[in-house]
Amino acid sequence: MKTNLVTRGGMEILQEEMRFLWHEERPDITQKVSWAASLGDRSENADYHYNKKKLREIDRRIHYLTKRLDEIRIVDYSPEQEGKVFFGAWVRLSNDDDNELFFRIVGPDEIYHNKKYISVDAPMARACLGKEDGDDVLVKTDVSQKSWIIEEIIYNYKPDN
Repeated sequence: MKTNLVTRGGMEILQEEMRFLWHEERPDITQKVSWAASLGDRSENADYHYNKKKLREIDRRIHYLTKRLDEIRIVDYSPEQEGKVFFGAWVRLSNDDDNELFFRIVGPDEIYHNKKYISVDAPMARACLGKEDGDDVLVKTDVSQKSWIIEEIIYNYKPDN
């Protein structure tokens, strides 16, 4: 089951997606379907079939977002979080092989908006939660386990991309 948490920025992105789909993309596609339908025989009308399919996809996404936006809860930064890994933190990890990871722990609905975001439900995020700078983190998955060290925890980081 998905965690029902989202950052404030993530909520704004989802709300903007909903607004765009409902007020811009859906009306545009609906108009194209109407135009294609007015041409007559729909059985071999590629425009009609493609846009009908696109309209169904938009409607499914709108339905999902409508339900999801009612379920999710915004988690804002709190000064009490400083020094420990909690939801919304940027975390820098390193290991003995000189590998480094840098990511932000966010809700599962946000991970598609930034390649450096990971879901709070991911094994890496779960292993980091509640840890402090310098702590060892043992990340276990179905196929392996790996040890990391927390190098840095940031809450006010603003990435360029």
